Formats: sequence, C-alpha cells, structure tokens
Amino acid sequence: MGLARALLLGFAILTVLYVLISLYAGSLVRERLEKQWAAEHPGLGDAARSAYIEAGMATYRRSLRRKLIWGVYVVPLLAVAAIAYFMNRQ
Repeated sequence: MGLARALLLGFAILTVLYVLISLYAGSLVRERLEKQWAAEHPGLGDAARSAYIEAGMATYRRSLRRKLIWGVYVVPLLAVAAIAYFMNRQ
C-alpha cells in the first residue's frame, strides 16, 4: 500500500512539473514570435499578427522540443527502475 501511495504522489508531482514546464516553454515561444513579428512587420494589423503567432504556435506544438518535455515522466521512471534493478541484483 505504501508503494502505491508513493507512486501516486510521484505521478502527481511529475504531472504538476510537466504542466508548469509546458506552459513556460509555450510562453517563451509565444513571446519570441511576438518580438519577431514586431521587428519584421511594424505597423501591420492585429489580425495578421494573431494569425502569424497562431501559425508559429501550431508549428511548436508539432516540434521535437515539445515532445522532449515528456522526458519529465520518462527520466525519473528509468532512474527508479535502474536503481531498483541494481539494488536487487546479486
């Protein structure tokens, strides 16, 4: 029962960490796109700016960088599995 509780707590912590990292990375990409738009297209309308930013965010959502954030779950799982394996190996 204690192991199940520890796994559930670990999963909850990793989920919160994943959400925070994902939101932070997305905000950095959005900010970069906004600055890039302001530098390249001064004075153009808000509709074109919004379309440019949404197209850039759609590209980000399909990118490898976004998928690498899943390492928040994978790396700790592999580390715990490796530690358990080596500690129990005789």
